[in-house]
Amino acid sequence: METIATNEKIKLTPKDFAPEADVKWCPGCGDYSILKQVQTIFPDLGVPKENFVFISGIGCSSRFTYYMDTYGMHSIHGRAAAIASGVKAANPELSVWVISGDGDSLSIGGNHFIHLMRKNFDINYLMFNNQIYSLTKGQYSPTSEKGKITKTSPYGSIEEPFNSIELALSAKASFVARTLDRDPKHMQSILKKAHAHKGTSFVEVYQNCPVFNDGAFFAFSDKETKNEEAIRLEHGKPLLFGNNDEKGIKLDGLTPVIVNLQEQNISVDDLWIHDENDKTKAIFISRFFDTTFNDVAFPRPFGVIYSQERPVYEEILSAQIEALNASKGRMSLDRILSGEKTWTIL
Repeated sequence: METIATNEKIKLTPKDFAPEADVKWCPGCGDYSILKQVQTIFPDLGVPKENFVFISGIGCSSRFTYYMDTYGMHSIHGRAAAIASGVKAANPELSVWVISGDGDSLSIGGNHFIHLMRKNFDINYLMFNNQIYSLTKGQYSPTSEKGKITKTSPYGSIEEPFNSIELALSAKASFVARTLDRDPKHMQSILKKAHAHKGTSFVEVYQNCPVFNDGAFFAFSDKETKNEEAIRLEHGKPLLFGNNDEKGIKLDGLTPVIVNLQEQNISVDDLWIHDENDKTKAIFISRFFDTTFNDVAFPRPFGVIYSQERPVYEEILSAQIEALNASKGRMSLDRILSGEKTWTIL
């Protein structure tokens, strides 16, 4: 990585984050778009270039670290979250980004994933979800839909898929959002919000794999279908969708229902107003993933689903260490490890 001097203000550009290495993903892979959006927004984040760090696991997505001219580590399968936690604990001033896929995050890395969410390091976690294992040539993954026919499920997967948004919320994530590779402006907006959030920011990115799962998410971005199949969440705005915003979602007690404003003579004021700070409603929204009303599937939500400010792990850890040093003085490693409740056997 080329080091940028910090003793004078230097205006960074997207090119400053593009290395000389050739970017090698399959033609049409959604990872190209994600890389482009990350490089586009980074100059605007106000972070010195030498303070960016990328940690990835194993998978197609994890080649990302080679394609960002920053510090980084292409790490171990499923362990990116653990390594990133160590990096942030050792140097809280760094802007740490985890790049992982649905298999890397939710299968072999599932345990590390849920504990990173609850610990709340100030880390940005981007999970590229293509609902398939692509690097290993097309096996079903933890997010593959039930009935998915792949090389390892030739008669259709019999497993229920993870709803990653619901999982992150249940693991006490403090920021949860979803975007997709075919909507660059939306992705840039979500990435900026994730960076601005102090705490673990989990962003699920729907990413197309043109070789092994082509078109899995096109319904949410194609001009002909996106207005009916997707709903864009905005804090303080009603939940509206449809080609002419004629449909909405309201709560009937504790049950979300789909309504047609024109046919049912319902006012926009009667609709559910999105509050990204409301965890209960965030759980409801996460379930739009597999919820129907009168046999009609709910639109898939995109945007910031939940955001909560709470103390971050590395600051609590630093405060604890400072308090111990103040009360007991700096201790040797031997003394720390031996503790105060030891005895000598003669």
